[in-house]
Amino acid sequence: MNWEGEGTVHENCVVFFKVNEEWGGLSNMSNDYPLRVNGLRIGSSEALYQACRFPHRPDWQREILDAPHAMQAKMKAKKEGRRKEHSRPDWEEIQVEIMRWCLRVKLAQHLKKFGGLLRWSAPRPIVEQSRKDRFWGAVLERDGMLRGENRLGRLLMELRAELLACRQAGEESRLLRVEPPQIPDFMMLGKPVAVIDSTSQ
Repeated sequence: MNWEGEGTVHENCVVFFKVNEEWGGLSNMSNDYPLRVNGLRIGSSEALYQACRFPHRPDWQREILDAPHAMQAKMKAKKEGRRKEHSRPDWEEIQVEIMRWCLRVKLAQHLKKFGGLLRWSAPRPIVEQSRKDRFWGAVLERDGMLRGENRLGRLLMELRAELLACRQAGEESRLLRVEPPQIPDFMMLGKPVAVIDSTSQ
């Protein structure tokens, strides 16, 4: 699928745009999938992702993690446009890897619910529709085509393929353990992020 070139027809895809719609659980903005990392309750995969921007500022991380909803967590990360420019210096290089890890944590801790949504979406392409973000999502244009890099959709399809392969092999339990990415200073509130292990839950 050539996301950057021809795009893809909206009707042929699993498209998520608003969290209250059919495929809204695929969105990082969904508040229906709280997470636990380093013993901390985190309201959404969006809050987890945004907090990872600022390992050098545990106070900012705390604000983001304490936000009651995913969109508010995103706004805390922006903080009137002033904070994003203080993201960790390698953010542009590692953001996709961090997003991949966030989605794996979401699956590990919600294997039945989130995993079921991923399996139900197969085999169609998954696309995050966005009003303007052509990096993580794709924009619906007047000709009915979605155009953008769709990085989030790609990561979800990658995760779906791994889930289906593990399920077929009877090894879904492998997905319950998630190692932290091999990234320097991968910290949460001043402590290194630990392995996520949901096998005992």
